[in-house]
Amino acid sequence: MSPAGLAVPPSAPETGSGIPDLDLFDALTTADLPCRQAAEDLWFSDTPADLERAKVLCGDCPVRRACLAGALERREYCGVWGGEIFDRGAVIARKRPRGRPSKADLARDAELAAARAAAGVA
Repeated sequence: MSPAGLAVPPSAPETGSGIPDLDLFDALTTADLPCRQAAEDLWFSDTPADLERAKVLCGDCPVRRACLAGALERREYCGVWGGEIFDRGAVIARKRPRGRPSKADLARDAELAAARAAAGVA
């Protein structure tokens, strides 16, 4: 938790990064960033519903692109960064719940992966 009592992901950008979008991070108040408002556990949850909620919260964040770029550069292992889910260092479309996936889940995952590949998204 930050001194103000707001949650901050452990790898939040530091001040004076030299990267223009991340320098914007310094100028924003903590109230402007979803990762500083919601519980830290939300961004690193094992529950697919929590991760989807975190992705939605990232949607309007003013530093979303810079956050994603930084996470890719740092090779974040897990969590929601810049509106994307990282699992074992790879960006995934969605996280499945524990247990054996249904055939419908596997088919939907294949469709999402194909759409992301066609769009040129990692």
